[in-house]
Amino acid sequence: MQVSIETTSGLERRLTVGVPAAEVDSEVQKRLQQAAKNIRINGFRKGKVPMKVVKQRYGEGVRQEVLGDVINRSFYEAVRKEDVKPAGQPSIEPKQFEEGKDLEYVATFEVYPSVELGDFSNIEVTRYKADVTAEDVDKMIDVLREHQATWKEVDRAAQDGDQVNIDFVGTRDGEAFEGGSAEGQNLVLGSGSMIPGFEEGLVGLKAGDEKTLKLTFPEDYQAEELRGASVEFKVTVNSVSEKELPELDKDFYAKFGVEKGGKPQFRKEVKANMARELKNAIKAKTKNQVMDALLETHKPELPKALVSSEIETLRQQMMQRFGGQQQNFDVKSLLPDTMFQEDAERRVALGLIVGEIVKENQIKVDADRVREMVEELASTYEEPEAVVNYYYENRQLLSSVESAALEDQVVDFILDKAKVTDESSSYDDIVTRQKQQ
Repeated sequence: MQVSIETTSGLERRLTVGVPAAEVDSEVQKRLQQAAKNIRINGFRKGKVPMKVVKQRYGEGVRQEVLGDVINRSFYEAVRKEDVKPAGQPSIEPKQFEEGKDLEYVATFEVYPSVELGDFSNIEVTRYKADVTAEDVDKMIDVLREHQATWKEVDRAAQDGDQVNIDFVGTRDGEAFEGGSAEGQNLVLGSGSMIPGFEEGLVGLKAGDEKTLKLTFPEDYQAEELRGASVEFKVTVNSVSEKELPELDKDFYAKFGVEKGGKPQFRKEVKANMARELKNAIKAKTKNQVMDALLETHKPELPKALVSSEIETLRQQMMQRFGGQQQNFDVKSLLPDTMFQEDAERRVALGLIVGEIVKENQIKVDADRVREMVEELASTYEEPEAVVNYYYENRQLLSSVESAALEDQVVDFILDKAKVTDESSSYDDIVTRQKQQ
């Protein structure tokens, strides 16, 4: 096999490979002989079809199959010989495929860049510390009660926080506009669901009351044709309801899986869930700082093939969140590459940097850490041990946990060398406000 390689630009390489005709032809002959043993053709007994007939009937198809296999095998033999690591699949350009002549093709591909690691001692990280207090648990229980709240119709004027059921018609210069009318719509006053002034204008109204609201759409409203427009809404109030929070009783606790132990056990489980969430949030904030610092201090050249592959992965993940890809659905028009370009480049860059740190420092996956992570994932299920076993029986699932564990080990490795400042914080600052951002 003859091989030559050249750099065309940046990370791109052009590999020319030649394979002797005898190697291809002998493999074609071998496969035809194997096929002849099982071929049935009218006029011939099984296994007695002349090779000439077999070749006429199946020779071209077998040859194409052999060419594909030979190209695939010879390409990877060639890159090992030249000591290059392809990033993504190569583009194959045939030069000579004619029977009886040496096979020749050109493979164009990108290679992984070399990553020169910087000085981790210059990285600065703030590591937050916080506890879940009794007050934090009280607030969380209030939130859980809000989520389980019901509405009770009342015979009084509407107040902020009440839910009103309304009919309304919106007009602009006396003409109804699209999307400006509804019947039987529930609206919580103070929720900010409607444009400024709408909800405030309904405070004090009772069931059966009507009112015309003269309002102006915000200048940054999503519908361009309504930005800054002066409109009127004629509103009829059908009913007023006030919120009723559930009692802290066994029925309420049971909705969250607490069948025994009453209020003390419920608070204990709420606090445990909050502590787990706090731990993960602190870990994420620390990790994000480390990763941002790595990107600041390392600027690896990114193989286009890897970025394209990552874009497609992110696109498919988004499609799955929206119920999966549908037929006759132009995914790339709705979700163009530009939507994912920045995230894809970040992920590829970090993958290259982290990979080099692992390689250069010979960091191995910590089996104990993997086990701990799997057990933590399983702890939220009714039968944790069954979930743990499932992970260890599923190589793909376990591999994803191992990758996460290895990444965490890299973060720890860098923190040992970086300038780390510990800072006290609170559950609200770390978890609640982080969710709101």
